[in-house]
Amino acid sequence: MFHWINFLTYAVITTATPGPNNIMSMSNAGRVGLKKSYPFNLGIWAGFSIVMIICTVLSSALNAVMPVIKTPMLVLGATYMLYLAYKTFKRTGEIGEKQVKNGFLSGLLLQFINPKIYIYGMVSMESYILPYFQNSPGKLFGFAILLATIGCFFNLCWAAFGSAFRLLFSRHARVINTIMAFLLIYCAVSLFL
Repeated sequence: MFHWINFLTYAVITTATPGPNNIMSMSNAGRVGLKKSYPFNLGIWAGFSIVMIICTVLSSALNAVMPVIKTPMLVLGATYMLYLAYKTFKRTGEIGEKQVKNGFLSGLLLQFINPKIYIYGMVSMESYILPYFQNSPGKLFGFAILLATIGCFFNLCWAAFGSAFRLLFSRHARVINTIMAFLLIYCAVSLFL
């Protein structure tokens, strides 16, 4: 039986924490306004969807050719989540901004150099989805789009609430970072349960 709660917990925690997409979305919306940042965020969703499809195909192929790849992928994913937990715990309250163009193409191209989403896609597939839907290409495609859409939803949240998030992170950084770090540790451990 597919574990929706574990899957959604992982997806939400991974995509809601600060990363290149969220920081860039917040920065763009802060500079040009939420409405004018939509092309950039639509580009993020399109690129994110393409990368998730690539991760799905790659994970499926590796799983079919080398079923023993699952354990190393889980260990790699858990290690990466523990690294993110450590970095999140150590992070200060400052959220850096990068000046980028706010167009569709900029958002799309950002996805191909964003390591966080590759790990997110591969771990999601190997840990939660492929064990139940290995031979269902339509469902795998649907999960790839779902993963991208969850990520894009949080990009839009960061864009919409950018100034509030910035204030929240600067005032309560230690508490927020500690909570996010423990949630990432929980996700890493739950990969093996």
